[in-house]
Amino acid sequence: MPHFLRILRKRQFAVVLLLVCILLQASTLALNSEKQPQRPRITGIEHVSIYVSDTNRSDRFYSDVLGLANCPRTTGPDSCFLVHPADQRIVLKPVPTQTGHDSLKNWVAEVAFATDNVTEMRRYLVSQGLAASLIRSDPDGARSFVVRDPEGNSIAFVQRSLSKIAAAQASKQIGSHLIHAGFVVKDLKAENHFYVDLLGFHLYWYGGFKDDTVDWYELQVPNGSDWIEYMLNIPPNADHAELGVQNHFSLGVKNVHAAANQLRSHGLQKFDGPEVGRDGKDSLDAYDPDGTRVEIMEFTPIEKPCCHPYSAAHPTPGD
Repeated sequence: MPHFLRILRKRQFAVVLLLVCILLQASTLALNSEKQPQRPRITGIEHVSIYVSDTNRSDRFYSDVLGLANCPRTTGPDSCFLVHPADQRIVLKPVPTQTGHDSLKNWVAEVAFATDNVTEMRRYLVSQGLAASLIRSDPDGARSFVVRDPEGNSIAFVQRSLSKIAAAQASKQIGSHLIHAGFVVKDLKAENHFYVDLLGFHLYWYGGFKDDTVDWYELQVPNGSDWIEYMLNIPPNADHAELGVQNHFSLGVKNVHAAANQLRSHGLQKFDGPEVGRDGKDSLDAYDPDGTRVEIMEFTPIEKPCCHPYSAAHPTPGD
């Protein structure tokens, strides 16, 4: 009998030890799960950066023609212009040395999104296997870092305190909000994994030149109304002029015909439109000195869009 009791006690001890191990493992898994970084909010487009070949000539276009004011407290070789009152920016970067018009495929150098926690955003993306630059701090108080999307586009995330810019500066400005940026996309599935699965972007609208094709695919940021636009089905041998049309950004206006008159009063006589596009919105296309398209677009459609209804709310001038 004593021998039997010893065996029983050993088995009881083994069972207790096993239960303790299971509980410890479960606690560790739960703790690790709690520590997984969560994606912070992405509220809109913070800036777009554009390559330019002649900084002085491009400065005149963005300041005199588009009527944008210079950003405060900026340093370095880049020019910076405010889109007021949205507190967004258009940054002009000198084209890389010894780069010709035809060798640089995308003159939209960077698209940046606003977030309320840049540190946690970087932690989240690194936890998803992305390579992210170190966080940098700029003289104007912005903190940011950069990643690359699956097709190599430079995508930045910026945390910035709202600046106090006088409202009077908007009087000659064309557009009050940078509502979207578009770029050539070859692999929709790969890009959607990045923007939809990882970043939480959602469908806004898609359509094509024909009702049964998809040439434009638009995704809104998860916590705002700004969007990006995939420009699909672009030939791989597209030249600089064609790529300047496709890789673009857009300024929102209440009335595109009033904006057209304002452009003419600023000395720009040649632009495309206004006309209603397949998306049902009235817009016009102007081009900077290097051929990058600046789309001036009304916030809301005036006609029913082709192909697919809008899936989310439209931006407004007060966004």
